[in-house]
Amino acid sequence: MNTPIDCQQLVAAVGDAIIASDANGAIVLWNPGAERMFGHTEQEALGQSLDLITPERLRNRHWEGYNKSMATGTTKYGNDLLRVPALHKDGRAMSIAFTVAMLFTPEQKVSAVIAVIRDETTRFNDDRALRKRLAELESQLAAAK
Repeated sequence: MNTPIDCQQLVAAVGDAIIASDANGAIVLWNPGAERMFGHTEQEALGQSLDLITPERLRNRHWEGYNKSMATGTTKYGNDLLRVPALHKDGRAMSIAFTVAMLFTPEQKVSAVIAVIRDETTRFNDDRALRKRLAELESQLAAAK
């Protein structure tokens, strides 16, 4: 038996952030997961630029890639996970990982980009601490020789 899926309920129930932006980069979908992750309410986010969660130092690079994807209708991040810094409403830095899906009009023009995002800040910080500790131990071992 095929039970129809309520996509609005699905988007609202998913624990990861789901954010969609239009061809100009304005946010058109902001699920409860995005609100929990980034701190902005849906009302605060809708209509805003993706600069809302993009650190200032990375905005030019972000928009270059975004505009290229809009022009070509392709992205390598549909299957490949992209890991980048992000910005929480309170100003703290975050580490996120996401994939994107591009949606098209009947004329095959990009109408929206949807990102499914996971907060990897804890994992990123743990990895950094482990790499630092490994470097310290390697240094101690080299000094003992």
